[in-house]
Amino acid sequence: GWASEGLGSSSKNRRVCHATARLEMGNLWEEFNRLGTEMIVTKAGRRMFPTFQVKLSGLDPLADYVLLMDFIPLDDKRYRYAFHSSSWLAAGRADPAAPGRVHFHPDSPAKGAQWMRQIVSFDKLKLTNNLLDDNGHIILNSMHRYQPRFHVVFVDPRRDSERFAHQNFKSFSFPETQFMAVTAYQNHRITQLKIASNPFAKGFRDGDPEP
Repeated sequence: GWASEGLGSSSKNRRVCHATARLEMGNLWEEFNRLGTEMIVTKAGRRMFPTFQVKLSGLDPLADYVLLMDFIPLDDKRYRYAFHSSSWLAAGRADPAAPGRVHFHPDSPAKGAQWMRQIVSFDKLKLTNNLLDDNGHIILNSMHRYQPRFHVVFVDPRRDSERFAHQNFKSFSFPETQFMAVTAYQNHRITQLKIASNPFAKGFRDGDPEP
């Protein structure tokens, strides 16, 4: 159902404290998560699949909100894929953290009513492993694990709004959206599931003898 994972909601502004977010395509995310989700990162930037999409409720219809995402490392390890056991193994300490970036939903800011009217899709977000990226893409280290986070930020019209910044947002994270950043898929079952469920992978399916 609906997830509301912002901590300390009682200290939050009333325009965000009741915000809830439901992850769309939850069953598909779960299917990937069971296999160990992998997301491709490229120099030019690659979109996520499944796409991160949420359905919002509990916003003030007349207030303005900015929606954004960031990605945090799940641990301090670097990994390698062991093909003989089809599993990920820790392979030392994590590389130095990539520059922390946030991705603002391009429709931001918008009224709560607009955000709640339809599913919010972060389909423009791209992942890159280029530390010098100047396109605003999210920079991640390959062979590291990440947790996407989603944030709802109330645009406070008060002149001294920065004093209340910690009260004006609510954050959500869905454990089933965790993933390993890779430059090429390691687990062949992830490749098969991406091809089977991604409408943009049609070219890979044509002439495929698999049922």
